[in-house]
Amino acid sequence: MDYRDVPEHDGYDKIASVGMFEHVGRLNLGTYFDKINALLKPGGLVLNHGITTSEPESSGLGSGIAEFIEDYVFPGGELVHASDVLRAAAGSRLECLDAENLRPHYGKTLWHWVTRLEQHADEARRLIGEQKYRIWRIYMAGSAYAFDHGWMELWQVLAGKPVDGSQPGYPFSRDYIYRAG
Repeated sequence: MDYRDVPEHDGYDKIASVGMFEHVGRLNLGTYFDKINALLKPGGLVLNHGITTSEPESSGLGSGIAEFIEDYVFPGGELVHASDVLRAAAGSRLECLDAENLRPHYGKTLWHWVTRLEQHADEARRLIGEQKYRIWRIYMAGSAYAFDHGWMELWQVLAGKPVDGSQPGYPFSRDYIYRAG
């Protein structure tokens, strides 16, 4: 379902949006975050996780990379800078509570995916054909290289819908993540 068509009923306590805003486009970021705000209950939280470019004001990756991705992998996708994401979220009255760049982690993740795809190349070719196998192998390896070299980033942003101007319920530090358990 298109995110703009999600019914606005009693609201959600939490929303997780993973790998979505890359497909929304720069011009629609305000609409996207307005919709998230409308769907959240007061005090609700949204985790927005997605790929961004590392260059502010970028119109995409150079050397034909953006065109390859547009033509063969993610038609209509557009990478924006993390500052555009934060600005759009704030413009939709969502308060950024935490932001983390997972770039080094995602480069390693992609290299693992490439290795596994290559290990199962015969099965992949049988399921999706030679052309799609090659496209996804090139896309994932090229993306891993781009993450490793700082051309792309992966930002995870936690934002909340304030209640009467007060901060949504969220821990003041990341200590809870590192507790032995």
